[in-house]
Amino acid sequence: MADTAGAAPLVEEATKVDDELLSAFARLVPQLSSSASVPGGEELAEMVASEAVRLLVARDGAGGAVVGTLTLVLFRIPTGVRAWIEDVVVDQARRGRGVGEALTLAAVERAREAGARTVDLTSRPSREAANRLYQRLGFRLRETNLYRLDLG
Repeated sequence: MADTAGAAPLVEEATKVDDELLSAFARLVPQLSSSASVPGGEELAEMVASEAVRLLVARDGAGGAVVGTLTLVLFRIPTGVRAWIEDVVVDQARRGRGVGEALTLAAVERAREAGARTVDLTSRPSREAANRLYQRLGFRLRETNLYRLDLG
């Protein structure tokens, strides 16, 4: 296979679970969270099959290795279609090369096509580069209270 490390990222939606996808998540999830479990084949298959989830993967060009992932969640509520971006992770070796931007723009376009009027996401303040990217792409910091109830 040719070296594609400098190629523009190609974003596609995961439509099947195979060894490559399992391997990519095993490599990428620990770079996102030291406490999260890596999803197995059953969990990934549930996401790929879900009508509410778009599991996006970024590759180093056509046929290249998976270098990033993003999960877009789309759901209808009484006030319209909502879109949330979750669990964006780009391989450490490819950060700063447009992978996160390509994933985010692809998610925004899919949200627009689904009829969402807005796209929400959260990002830890310590993820400075990611926060700069989101702001550069037009995301605005909202003044809100985010509450979480730990269920276990």
